[in-house]
Amino acid sequence: MTGSPDPGARPMMARDRASAALGMVVQRDDPGHAVVSMVIREDMLNGFDVTHGGMVFALADTAFAIACNEDERVTLAAGADITFLRATTLGQTLTATALTRSRSGRSGIYDVQVSDGEHVVAEFRGRSLTTNRAVPDR
Repeated sequence: MTGSPDPGARPMMARDRASAALGMVVQRDDPGHAVVSMVIREDMLNGFDVTHGGMVFALADTAFAIACNEDERVTLAAGADITFLRATTLGQTLTATALTRSRSGRSGIYDVQVSDGEHVVAEFRGRSLTTNRAVPDR
C-alpha cells in the first residue's frame, strides 16, 4: 500500500485511507504478525523538526490492526499505550513489527516495536477486542 489502497490487499487495508495517505507500506501480513513501514515526510514533523508522536503511534497502530485481525470477525483496539524511546526526523524510514503476545476469548494483547533500522524508537502495546461483526467484503 503506497499512497492509495492496494486492490490486492485484504479488504481492511484496501479501504484504509488514513494509512495510505501517510504512505505506509505493508511488508508482512500474517495472522498475529505484521510489518509496516513509512518514510517520514516534512509534513510529519512537529515544531522541533522531529517526527510527531502521533505519526509514530499511527504506524504502530496500523501494524497492530493487521496483526490482530486474524479471522473473518472484525477486531478493534480496546486500548493502546506507547513509549517513545528516540526521536526521528525527515527522511528516515520507520518500521513497525507487531506480534501477538496473548489471545484469550475475544481479547488479545499485541506488542509492536518501531525501529529506524538501527535503533528501537518506540514500544507500543495494543489491547484488542474481537467483535461479532463479520469483516465486510471489498
